[in-house]
Amino acid sequence: MLNPEDLYLANTKILDDPRMHGLTLVIALSSPQDAGSTAGQLGQVLLSELKNIEIVEFDSDQLHNYRARRPYIRYEKDHFETPQYPQLKLYAVEDSLDKPFLLLTGAEPDLQWQRFEKAVLTIAQRVKPSLVVLVSAFPMPVPHTRPFPITAHGSRKDLIHGISPWKPSADVHATVTNLLEVLFTENGIDTVGFGVNIPQYISEADLPQGTLTALEHVGMAAHLSLPTENLREAARHVHSQINDQVKQNPEIGRMITAMEENYDENFRTSDIAIPLSRRDAHNVPSRDEIGALFERFLDEQ
Repeated sequence: MLNPEDLYLANTKILDDPRMHGLTLVIALSSPQDAGSTAGQLGQVLLSELKNIEIVEFDSDQLHNYRARRPYIRYEKDHFETPQYPQLKLYAVEDSLDKPFLLLTGAEPDLQWQRFEKAVLTIAQRVKPSLVVLVSAFPMPVPHTRPFPITAHGSRKDLIHGISPWKPSADVHATVTNLLEVLFTENGIDTVGFGVNIPQYISEADLPQGTLTALEHVGMAAHLSLPTENLREAARHVHSQINDQVKQNPEIGRMITAMEENYDENFRTSDIAIPLSRRDAHNVPSRDEIGALFERFLDEQ
């Protein structure tokens, strides 16, 4: 394997500063599998609303597949401008009370995953984080009208206890975030991960509700004061928009009502959260069914 440290450029003066050692490391990577754009939005919110400085920049030309995920560029009347290339960086950030933490955010790599993982591990071994908090999201049969459940995981059992009673055994397609959790745990670094359960019928939209849920859990686990006011306002606005669309299509409304009844029944029978393993699959419509209804509704408009 090629040298993992050749994948990034680091400001070693800041990286090796003793004040950067022993902090919480938050990892939030955007990808096509990032339901509701949850992790991607979380990184953007933290960088836009909190003081931060770049410490490490990864070489996207080595890690990104531009044909699979093409960069955006603006066409302005008669010319192109402002290309937006993918970025993946490590930042030092201060929360709302000036408490420092580290944030690794940007586009999940398409290529050289094992080499990238080892590169991140070498950085972690230099800064010795007290805790690594990993953010992810995936589509699930839950209604947008209820709090989004969390699937909690990681080596710090005290931080995940009581959050999610759903404890299945299953083979799933891995993300870089999943693999980093395993690698950190194997190397004695404490981890906690929060997977937000996003309503499957709107999981491809940008949902501030999911990011808000993730942000609250990150703040509690890492004892950080993180900005949520703008997200709450955006979540209320998006929630209202979704409700307006649902009202115009009774069939979609009936499907969501079935999800709500299923959600509420599971909530009543659980003293912690919603056991997803007990959801009645016969009463919950599939993502394709609801997607087809939305497409039909948009066609009619």
